[in-house]
Amino acid sequence: MSAREHARTQPRETQQGESRRPHMTRDGAFVGASVRRREDPRLLTGAGRFVDDIDLVGQLHAQFVRSRVAFGRIREVDLEATRAVPGVVAAFAADDLVMAPITALLDRPIEQFRPTEMPVLAHDTVRFIGEPVAIVLARTPHAAEDGVEAARVEYETWEAIVSADAARSEGARRLHDAVPDNVLVDVSLFDTPGVDDVSLFDTPGVDDAFGRAAQVVEVSIDTGRQNALPMETRAALAQWDERESQLVLHTPTQVPHLVRTATAASLGLPERQVRVVVPDMGGGFGIKCVVGREEMAVAAAARRVGKPVKWIEDRKDALTASFLAREQHYRARAAFAEDGEFLALDVDVVCDMGAYSCYPFTAGIEPLMASGEMPGVYMLGAYRVHAQAVATNKAPTAPYRGVSRPQYVMLLEQIMDRAGRALGMDPLDVRRRNLITEFPYTSINNITYDPGSYRESLDLCERMVREEGWYERQEEARAQGRHLGIGYSCFSERTGYGSAAFAARKMLVVPGFDISEIRMDLDGTLTVTSGTMSHGQSHETTMAQIVADVLRVDVERVQLHQGDTDRITYGFGTFASRSAVIGGSAVQLASRALGDDLIAIAAHLMETNTDNLELHDGAVHRRDLPDERLTYEEIADIAYLQAHRLPKGVKPGLHASASFDVTNDGTFSNATQAAVVELDSTSGAVRILRYFCVEDCGVAINPQIVEGQARGGIAQGIAGALYEEVTYDANGEPSCASFMDYCVPTAMETPDIRIAHLETPCIYNETGAKGAGEGGTIGAPAAILGAVNDALRPTGVLLDRTPITPRAVHAALSGGDR
Repeated sequence: MSAREHARTQPRETQQGESRRPHMTRDGAFVGASVRRREDPRLLTGAGRFVDDIDLVGQLHAQFVRSRVAFGRIREVDLEATRAVPGVVAAFAADDLVMAPITALLDRPIEQFRPTEMPVLAHDTVRFIGEPVAIVLARTPHAAEDGVEAARVEYETWEAIVSADAARSEGARRLHDAVPDNVLVDVSLFDTPGVDDVSLFDTPGVDDAFGRAAQVVEVSIDTGRQNALPMETRAALAQWDERESQLVLHTPTQVPHLVRTATAASLGLPERQVRVVVPDMGGGFGIKCVVGREEMAVAAAARRVGKPVKWIEDRKDALTASFLAREQHYRARAAFAEDGEFLALDVDVVCDMGAYSCYPFTAGIEPLMASGEMPGVYMLGAYRVHAQAVATNKAPTAPYRGVSRPQYVMLLEQIMDRAGRALGMDPLDVRRRNLITEFPYTSINNITYDPGSYRESLDLCERMVREEGWYERQEEARAQGRHLGIGYSCFSERTGYGSAAFAARKMLVVPGFDISEIRMDLDGTLTVTSGTMSHGQSHETTMAQIVADVLRVDVERVQLHQGDTDRITYGFGTFASRSAVIGGSAVQLASRALGDDLIAIAAHLMETNTDNLELHDGAVHRRDLPDERLTYEEIADIAYLQAHRLPKGVKPGLHASASFDVTNDGTFSNATQAAVVELDSTSGAVRILRYFCVEDCGVAINPQIVEGQARGGIAQGIAGALYEEVTYDANGEPSCASFMDYCVPTAMETPDIRIAHLETPCIYNETGAKGAGEGGTIGAPAAILGAVNDALRPTGVLLDRTPITPRAVHAALSGGDR
């Protein structure tokens, strides 16, 4: 089956730990096979190379003096005692290092977006506890910490603003002078007529739909603030290379070229003088796809002292002062006809974005995602939304796996459940009544969906739940006085955002395309580059599979290079499940171009037409005389060492490049997930008995890796649904200084997950892949909240906030105060 055909395979299913296919498919292809991860041997044997594994001669160690107040004016930064600490070499405050602030912009009117500057080091005002005020350089990490402790900073302290409501209240102090009401982004789909933007339009008939509705459902949802918590914290190792007149910055970023651009601009250097290198990276999940101020301060300090400077973020700072996410509030009304038709949706969204806009996505990342993509997998008659991003005295928000979709999917799925109960219908039938089934489909939000399997995934997921007898077990449990619930979530994940999609958000930095280059050496081995950046997704394996299939070589002959701005022409890195969709397509096109060159040279040497040749087993074969062939090594020998034998117009060497961008609205992977939970009436604990996932990410380049993404994503979704939250006291002090306070689920809290696969290839790219990075996280909170509320149904109580705490469950079961 062609990857570009709209076709749907039969569902396939695996149990945890199983591989669905051997290392090659039955037809000898690598794409679609669970090829063993090439990264694993070095990572499992301790041969991985992370930033903290790199030590340079004469390097200094950096740590930051951080604000101990949430909001106030800096009166004085005294570093004299710091500089006197044994082992401390230097200490710099904002006035000591000349760096331009980080400014992220949207091309929107001031009524919709208010830009703010984020200084690399705070110089007059501090806006959250943990904000960097000064950098200390020392010969050892311990001396750097001692130097931080010796610093003296005097503040004029102001009352902390620790909620979006407080920030927007009358008389609230401004966090930024240019933001009078502390609202950074304000977009409405009903008050900006005539604006040409997918997230700014009015749809007719909203009020009329509510007037004629058989049932109006009102739902409010709140979600707690979370930390993405990559295994490897943020880090930087910067060195000024005198020979190259270049600043070399090693950092675990998802977006190396954007870090280069921002660092060069902040330090006033030409981009040629900044090289960003990313070694192995232990997770990112979105917080590393924005530019951090600490990395830039380390770079500036290294240039200033002329020595390498290394900074490794400790876990306390990672928990409290790194980029956070997820704190959102939704208030919605939904109108339904008597037969369950979804007539209209009216939503108010408030996102607490912390103290600053992140670069390059800005504070608009969450409200624009929520407002622009809210209808999800459902057909909707009319739509109105008002979304705001609000500044508070908390660490700033960055994208985190899913970006607002876990929240609005949870809202929509609660709407479907409650509408079903109110209408006397099975909530799954309400979903079926409204799921998109004919493609391509242009939604009320003016986004066109490519073919998917929305109805099929729901039907299969329900069948899996019923086959295991969970509905019968639920009835038995209720008869025994136990509280067992079943919850579902149907959703899509928009992936592979191209330049057009980001431009529609009015971003001035417009991510989208990717560039790949490929080279064949004399021995026939292949080196390919990608502008994407792996931080656990196994790009070295999947990209090699793509190349191997196009050029018909063994996957072991392919080597991927990524994460080096001097070796990679340009790229926007990895986020939003774009790597296989866009980066993989660029790799495939570059591989095809090299294959065309191999055939062109072989046709000349073999004195035949190109149509008579094909690639197979590392050689170019004649179709009419299958025994006649030229190996890639033989062709490379001509291309490099005997260039005079090349056909006219063909340049020496074997190399090609290609770029790829998605020119439509992107592509949509989809899934249905279901959770079975039991509530403990004594403790209020929620135990997940079973979890189901039916996913469709288009062509699964490596099914086992896709399943790993799904399982890991579901675990993070469970974390947000039940465990993880960063809270603040009235003074803006964060509650989570260690893992004693920030509850992270382990394997003990992660249930057995049953996964089945549907495959609807993407018709808008080269690989047929749709992306699988975020789907697990998107669906889990909705499924779990739905299951908990289903278990609580006999009590008449509905919970509307995550994480779902034992206290809230216990109160619901006992009729007490939540």
